[in-house]
Amino acid sequence: MFKKARFGVLGCGNISKIHIQGIMNTEEAELAAVCDTNKENLKEYVETYGVRAFNDYSEMLKQDDIDVICICTPSGLHPLQTIMAAEAKKHVICEKPLSFDVSDIDRMIESCKDNGVLLAAIFPWRMSPVMQYVKCFIDEGGLGKLSLCSAHIKPFRAQEYYDSASWRGTWAMDGGGVLMNQGIHTIDLLQWFAGPAASLYAKCDNVLRDIEVEDTAVTVLHFKNGAMGVIEASTTAYKTPDTLHLHGEKGTIVLTAGEITNLSLIDQEEVEIPAFEPFNVIPDGHRMQIRNMALAVLEGMPIEVTGEDGRHGLEIILGTYESERTKQEVQLT
Repeated sequence: MFKKARFGVLGCGNISKIHIQGIMNTEEAELAAVCDTNKENLKEYVETYGVRAFNDYSEMLKQDDIDVICICTPSGLHPLQTIMAAEAKKHVICEKPLSFDVSDIDRMIESCKDNGVLLAAIFPWRMSPVMQYVKCFIDEGGLGKLSLCSAHIKPFRAQEYYDSASWRGTWAMDGGGVLMNQGIHTIDLLQWFAGPAASLYAKCDNVLRDIEVEDTAVTVLHFKNGAMGVIEASTTAYKTPDTLHLHGEKGTIVLTAGEITNLSLIDQEEVEIPAFEPFNVIPDGHRMQIRNMALAVLEGMPIEVTGEDGRHGLEIILGTYESERTKQEVQLT
């Protein structure tokens, strides 16, 4: 019989359905169990998926026929739940952000290493064929030495969005505003392409929205490879696509809404961009990360997006908040 990696899903909110869909559409994976403190949610999942249900996370972790836990709970719970899974010798796929605190992520990484299990962070845009192509192009020297690499993040959210739930736009439950919630994926891509940031200086504020956290932020970055960059982000900008601008000594790449809209090289009149396989970040990215974890468990394949990867983008976001508080440049590790 074909061996499969067996997944337990913790948390039965909206994002868990994307994980379950990914598991069920992956030949090497099997849905073994779900867990939630809300019994009504569990009832729906049992009826829909015909799967074992647990109301107690500790009980699910005792099951020998579960290899991987998908953590789909509020971000503030991720560190404890990841460490509990690691101590139960379960591999972990954790939704973003891994935590609101870099030291918590370090503890999550350390616990998984100490217990010999894998930790993957959900950043599905990295699985895009377009993003993989850009990453390889830069890593192979296609742009030469990078000079200016910036992200422009404009996911419009009206005040009604924040008013729709009491936790939205709060430090305690949201952990931040446009950067932490809407911008984290693009920030992850920026630092993935340009390399880790060495330092930053930032300003952020709730300019138009009546919320605790920022609706607008501007961060000036200095990357470890010498390049500079800017992150500008706002939920107040209407009908403006997200863009990434990547400039180097040999040319420029511009990504708009996940597609290459400019690839120009100084010494080449025209660059032929290959045709890419269709990709929808949800659900394709999650499914591909789930398959990567299944193959890592079964065959030893490397994890594509590790806990360490999940740390870098968060460090930029938290550094931005620190710079706003202190009015100082922040050095990153």
